[in-house]
Amino acid sequence: MERIEHHACFGGWQDVYRHQSQSLNCSMQVGVYLPPQAADGPLPVLYWLSGLTCTEQNFISKAGAQRYAAEHGVILVAPDTSPRG
Repeated sequence: MERIEHHACFGGWQDVYRHQSQSLNCSMQVGVYLPPQAADGPLPVLYWLSGLTCTEQNFISKAGAQRYAAEHGVILVAPDTSPRG
């Protein structure tokens, strides 16, 4: 897995990772938001599965969920749900 984006966001970090999916036989991406509390230990995780035509960027850029995740100490994971290979 390779980190391809890393941005400061509401005191935490918004990252995007790329990996080669053996099941889909193509490269896939996943967005991960780590709130500031992640430095102190384990946190709950919310997995957001977007619709068929959405990428991980739709949730990252449009939902505004990082602010709430930072306030409540929740990790966000938003994978691209459509094979694009």
